Amino acid sequence: MTTLDATPCLLGEGPLWHPERQALFWFDILAKRMMCQSADGVKIWQFDEHHSAAGWVDDDTLLIASETGLWRFDIGSGNRTLVAPLEADNSVTRSNDGRVDPWGGFWIGTMGKKAEAGAGAIYRYFRGEMRQLFPNITISNAICFAPDRSCAYFTDTLTRWVMRVALDTDGWPTAKPTVFIDLNGAKQNPDGAVTDAQGNIWVALWGSSCVSCFDAAGQHLRDVTVPARQPTCPAFGGPDLRDLMVTSATDGLVDDDAAPHPQNGMTFRIPDVAQGLPEPQVIL
Repeated sequence: MTTLDATPCLLGEGPLWHPERQALFWFDILAKRMMCQSADGVKIWQFDEHHSAAGWVDDDTLLIASETGLWRFDIGSGNRTLVAPLEADNSVTRSNDGRVDPWGGFWIGTMGKKAEAGAGAIYRYFRGEMRQLFPNITISNAICFAPDRSCAYFTDTLTRWVMRVALDTDGWPTAKPTVFIDLNGAKQNPDGAVTDAQGNIWVALWGSSCVSCFDAAGQHLRDVTVPARQPTCPAFGGPDLRDLMVTSATDGLVDDDAAPHPQNGMTFRIPDVAQGLPEPQVIL
């Protein structure tokens, strides 16, 4: 395991491996900034509002989610252009977890800035339409997709349930979500998640210093230890997409939590974990 970036994040989130640039983008939501680690080193963009997740449009462009909208972002100039508003008239909420689906649609969750109960929701932006999929979410997380396009996964972290929902041939939900993984017995808190090429789902467990892997039937397979108490989201990257990139957070930690984990908030690269898949291209 290596420390990809030793700068502690308040709330590291949204790691995205850009397959064309061979670079990792991620966010510190509470610090209102986005970072990129590439062969040229680390670059930082500072924003005036919270940003949390991204997808890649082309070699030079991202789609990034903020507390007010989805934005077309020019990597070279740093300029943003609004694509679609996202709860722009609601000052209580901000964006949180998000990921691109296999059809090129962008799923994005929102939540209250103070984790107000039921203040958030999960949306999908696809072919120019922003549609609310699931309302009354407190902490949106774990958005990812089965590689065979059969279903999507997500969680409202406080429920400790990872949900699964069937998708139609255009990527829209076709049924009510059902519980896929129940972590209440273990008292573990699911955060961000990603699937691998075999259809396993890798879930960061906030407060448990690990990323857990479950198979397509929801059976626990293995844990990967992370040297931070609060891992937030995994992503596959590296030249062969076999390395697991993991963000983490320092927000909310007290001294007793912080002392055993001096790398809290850092961003990690764990080599040769499993075979990942390239993140799909956003279709705007």
